Amino acid sequence: MRWSDEQLARPLAGVRYRQGRLIGHMEALGFPLRAEAVLYALTEDVLKTSEIEGEILDRQQVRSSIARRLGMDISGLVEADRSVEGVVEMMLDATQNYAQPLTAE
Repeated sequence: MRWSDEQLARPLAGVRYRQGRLIGHMEALGFPLRAEAVLYALTEDVLKTSEIEGEILDRQQVRSSIARRLGMDISGLVEADRSVEGVVEMMLDATQNYAQPLTAE
C-alpha cells in the first residue's frame, strides 16, 4: 500500500482538530453522560466493524458486554454469546492498549 504524506496531512490535521473539540465537549459533560457516550461509540464501532466482516451481531449483547467490561452499572444487561464476547474483547484491547507494543500473543 502506498500513500502521499502531502495528500493525507491536511485531512488528518482537520480530523485531529475536530477530535480535540469533541474531547473538550465531552470533558464538559458530567461523568455519567460521558460514560454513556463512550459506551455508545464503542458499541457502534464493534457493530460496524463486524458488519464490514459480514457478521451481524446483536446490539444489546454487544452493549451489555462492553458495559460489563468497563464496569458500568447499567440496568437491563443481557448475556452475550462467545462470539460477541470475543469481538468486544478484541476491540477493547485495540482501543485501550493501542500504545503497547505488539506481541506474538
